[in-house]
Amino acid sequence: MQYRPHMSQPARPQPSDAPDTSTPGTRRAAAQRLKMRRELSSAAMELFATKGYEATTVDEIAAAAGVARRTFFRHFRSKEEAIFPDHDDTLVRAEAVLDAAPPHENPLDTVCRGIKEVMRMYAASPAVSVARYRLTREVPTLREAEIASVARYERLFTRYLLGHFDEGAHREGDDDPLLAEVAASAVVTAHNHVLRRWLRAGAEGDVEAQLDHAFEIVRETFGAGIGAGRTDTGERPPAAVSREGEVLVAVARTDAPLDEVMRTIRKAIKDRK
Repeated sequence: MQYRPHMSQPARPQPSDAPDTSTPGTRRAAAQRLKMRRELSSAAMELFATKGYEATTVDEIAAAAGVARRTFFRHFRSKEEAIFPDHDDTLVRAEAVLDAAPPHENPLDTVCRGIKEVMRMYAASPAVSVARYRLTREVPTLREAEIASVARYERLFTRYLLGHFDEGAHREGDDDPLLAEVAASAVVTAHNHVLRRWLRAGAEGDVEAQLDHAFEIVRETFGAGIGAGRTDTGERPPAAVSREGEVLVAVARTDAPLDEVMRTIRKAIKDRK
């Protein structure tokens, strides 16, 4: 994939309900806001589990959290939003990763790093994440709210990737703008697949290693397909050089799973070529 080196992106508006954390005072306010959102979310989750989603009211959630009804509505627009207290803040953190990307980092790698902020949000509270996953499977309204949240990440990453391609220079056989959008969807899909598998397993296992493996598949897939159909420039890959008898050393944890060890070896071989 041919891409432009990273340049400063124009400022993008943050979500309307996302906190501005540019000063110590606003950072403290943001932390207090997130703490209150999490307390309301915890109260909502407990009530949903004991009374059921449909039978639980906003007034009951507020009372369980020890606040007034109006306080609830300062933080959430509806009770289904109350089980997703961290998405707004995570979206801001993911966007910060994109904005601070090193100048020559491949944008696809930047996006993979950005979406890890989402996984870390879930991994920070495994028990809550598993309970929330089970609840969203049972309540269609909550499932729809979750899908809407995921769509915000996908739009962010698609916009970022497209920002590194010149659609005005699009020519016959140049599918980079299309591939940028598809790549963003692939990264989000890979993330969601790993996340669902991890949650179904009760949040057991090294989810970040699983995510790295999924991203490797995305990179390999797009690395083989991007640029196909362009006019041949006449360039040919360099001839293979024999390194018979050389010894390659790769380092991996003794407790690492086999697929992780194999990835380490493949990477070492690739870097050596």
